[in-house]
Amino acid sequence: MSMDMLPITTPSWMSNLIQSQTNITVGRGVLERVLFITLTTVPCCVFIFINGVMLFTLRSKLVFRETSRYILLFNLLFADTIQLALSQLLYLIAACRIRLTYPVCGVFNMLSDLTFEISPLTLVLMSLERYVAVCYPLRHATIITIRNTAVAIIVVWAFTSLNVFTRVILLLDFPFDDLESLQMKYFCAKENMLLGPMSDDYDKAYTYSLFVSAGVAVTSTYIGVMIAARSASTDKASAQKARNTLLLHLVQLGLSLSSTIYNPLLIALSKVLNRIVLVRIQIVIYVCIVIFPRCLSALIYGIRDQTIRPILIFHLCCRLKFSVIPAKAGLSL
Repeated sequence: MSMDMLPITTPSWMSNLIQSQTNITVGRGVLERVLFITLTTVPCCVFIFINGVMLFTLRSKLVFRETSRYILLFNLLFADTIQLALSQLLYLIAACRIRLTYPVCGVFNMLSDLTFEISPLTLVLMSLERYVAVCYPLRHATIITIRNTAVAIIVVWAFTSLNVFTRVILLLDFPFDDLESLQMKYFCAKENMLLGPMSDDYDKAYTYSLFVSAGVAVTSTYIGVMIAARSASTDKASAQKARNTLLLHLVQLGLSLSSTIYNPLLIALSKVLNRIVLVRIQIVIYVCIVIFPRCLSALIYGIRDQTIRPILIFHLCCRLKFSVIPAKAGLSL
């Protein structure tokens, strides 16, 4: 999770959030912090629960484990769930005014960067899979195999890991020996990690290139499916469904991309709004843009996919029923 990118870089705005709260009265500051923690933690836990059930569902049946698009969906959900948990953890650490050491904060940054970049690349793979299914239906089974899917996922994780490794090398350029202590003076955020100008330029160039490339790839597959849908030999229902799926992929990609302009937007708002209003707006944006998109994949596929939906509902209902029964038993005692 790139800390200068939203939730994904949650800590970056979090620093501003907590620092602005310190200027409020102590009593009100503590009360608002507790309220903000509750407002973000509750939906975050709900979405992590839904994602967890979805991940379990995708491993519960052989058809899910042996179908490429479900394997890719599992990879997307896995990265989104880790990203969501990391974002909320870093938020809670900052909200509780806990200052980490540089190495610990660096590990969090690396994990955040890794999982954040997995999502757009996986969306590209999922879009290509739908494109092949519609435009080359006779060759789909030979092109989109379990082995090829596994190789593609490994390449995605290797590529993002290489990027994280490059950022670590750039970070090592900083003269840490000149520091009096490894304890951070500020909250864990990427901009507080003593990054040099070269590292900052690399981060921006890589992030923008990643999203532009992913956007071009998903848009191209969408256009290709639209063109194929006009062909007499194409299954119209399948093409329509694939087109809707690709459109949703573009929305998901756009929500992820919005994180890259999150901090500049907050800086612009800080010039026209007072700090208390800005803090409240930050919380709303955090829930809508950081937390909700990380559960969007589970909601989209859990509701739209006819194969997943009954199994997902079954697992969700069973878990809710099991959690209610012990509570009733306790009351009866």
